[in-house]
Amino acid sequence: MDAMGRYLYGVISGGVAESFPLAGVVQFEANSAQESAEIERAHTVSWRDISAVVTDAPVVDYAAMPKDALARLLVRHQQVIEKVMATHTIVPLRLGTCAEDDEQVRRILASGYETIQDALQKARGVVEIDVTAILGDFDSFLSQIAQGPQVTRLKQSVLNKPGGATVEDRVRIGMFVKQLADREKQRLAEQIRAALVPLAEEFKAHDLMDDKMVLNTAFLLQKDQQEAFDRQVEALNAQSDDQLDFRCVGPLPPYSFYTLQVKKTDLEEVSWARRQLGLCDKSITTEAIKQAHRKVARTCHPDKNPDVPGIEKKFADMSRAYKILLDYYRTSGRTEHAKRSRGHEQTPEQNAILVTTMK
Repeated sequence: MDAMGRYLYGVISGGVAESFPLAGVVQFEANSAQESAEIERAHTVSWRDISAVVTDAPVVDYAAMPKDALARLLVRHQQVIEKVMATHTIVPLRLGTCAEDDEQVRRILASGYETIQDALQKARGVVEIDVTAILGDFDSFLSQIAQGPQVTRLKQSVLNKPGGATVEDRVRIGMFVKQLADREKQRLAEQIRAALVPLAEEFKAHDLMDDKMVLNTAFLLQKDQQEAFDRQVEALNAQSDDQLDFRCVGPLPPYSFYTLQVKKTDLEEVSWARRQLGLCDKSITTEAIKQAHRKVARTCHPDKNPDVPGIEKKFADMSRAYKILLDYYRTSGRTEHAKRSRGHEQTPEQNAILVTTMK
């Protein structure tokens, strides 16, 4: 039998003991039964003025679960978070986050204290709405693209070749149609986002699930903007004249923006990040990181270096390095030490617990 530990759903403000009845929430396993007539409850484990919402659960590698069990866990994870969301601002933790006991939960909270407080502050008063737009008649959409002037000219040039169209020609035409279709879907997506972004604090585009999908985007909204946002989506749906089918999911906790993940320090990754920011020694103070970030950002920002090959990747690497080092610095112990002795260098520690946001 697997050892029992704690499964972590998210973090809320407050250091008092609380419990949350989980009536209607699915069990960890499809065949599990309640040991008593009492409704299952989640409870809090606190450190200072923040608390993790947890339930008892087996300590296992959740990433290695079979797909059906993982899907069930995802439903449970979301249901528990939404129960807590009814009365608290909650910052979700990554699916499958667990700890051996309450003491390890407290170490996680202590390690990520500054990151968690920052995420809780940003998540206060906002919700996530996920919007998708799907082509109502995909075949008709492709037919219109295929009958357009650009494809017609290409087809005509192929037909005029001696010997007619080859298999390679037909493949080329098909790829060209797909390219034009993708461009049109991108244009439609940008048009939709242009109408919705002014009502949102932030947005994050997710991968499209299939060829019929035009938009799959999460929007972060102030709670008092929900009605106006819903009306705008309804207006876009009406304006599309059945070309697009809009669907909204939410309000949700800010999964796409402030979900927390727990991991251990990778010293090779920390070393890579220092090199990216030109920090050759092992100093890891916040001020050194910020100064290095500002210095490197001036030399590799795509807007200021539009003609430099590979500049986007260099800028992305620099941004990732900045986040790695800042998250590492914020781990408990180093932060407290820095407050007591500002300016002192701090040395990376292998296997230190890191709590970061999955943005």
